[in-house]
Amino acid sequence: MNTRTDATDSTAPARRDAEDTKAAILKAARYLLARHAHADITLKAVAERAGVSPPLIVKYFGNRDALFARVMSFATDADALLDAPLPGLGRHMARHVLSSQRERGADPLLRIAFAPLHGDHGDILRANFRAQVTERLAARLTGPDPGLRAELAVAALVGLGVMYGIARGPHLRESDIDAIADRYGPLVQAQLTPGT
Repeated sequence: MNTRTDATDSTAPARRDAEDTKAAILKAARYLLARHAHADITLKAVAERAGVSPPLIVKYFGNRDALFARVMSFATDADALLDAPLPGLGRHMARHVLSSQRERGADPLLRIAFAPLHGDHGDILRANFRAQVTERLAARLTGPDPGLRAELAVAALVGLGVMYGIARGPHLRESDIDAIADRYGPLVQAQLTPGT
């Protein structure tokens, strides 16, 4: 009898490469950060949620503080969120918020809504959000009140994320992402390029 496990055996656990493992760890940490106070989240809890061992988290991220510094950064998410020419940016941003939740289970902006749970760490989250998302968006805008317009555009996106990911609006969740982006994008775009 052959006891060797075939590489195609469906009972063998799927192996992840390093990038997939890091992404799973970050996703788990973001999930927990959106539901628990920063001080209450352990590396063990993150590891269990990600399906890895705590030492693997230490290997990839250094320690708990380094992991959460990464989770509290919006820089990478902002790169993707703002990666479109200004005339079509509103639609792109609306589509990105929805597709991120639907395809990756993570909203690029929504964790800011949970800043009050995190005490002093919430202040870090807010500062990162302002610098990496709203101020960066405002720097791209021309005309009057770019900071206010950027905040209003982002507020519309956070609201979209809340309805999709937290309120779980059934009509929104069942609709085609592109159709929603076509309808919601102009609302966001009105703040980015008013009067056009």
